[in-house]
Amino acid sequence: MKLQNAQKTVDDWIKAHGVRYFNELTNMAQLTEEVGEVARIIARRYGEQSEKESDKDKDLGEELADVVFVVLCLANQTGIDLQAAFDKKMDLKTNRDHDRHHNNEKLK
Repeated sequence: MKLQNAQKTVDDWIKAHGVRYFNELTNMAQLTEEVGEVARIIARRYGEQSEKESDKDKDLGEELADVVFVVLCLANQTGIDLQAAFDKKMDLKTNRDHDRHHNNEKLK
């Protein structure tokens, strides 16, 4: 799914089920909360912290999707065409980092 379609899907969902968007500050707090949930899973499942029994059934994909949902909400309510912004960012990273990572001894 293209990001433009994802943005429209979220906007349609908000209009049908969400009444309205939360304000930008509330969504920023919600995004922080969702990123924290992703960090908790990663730290315990892939990092050095032990995973609590209550965390073992947490779905990383679901938590990442929560992050994407809130990002799409923020893009919609601030008038950002996320597809255009993402394409621009990928061009920038491709041009800037073309050889950078291949020449990084730490990655070999």
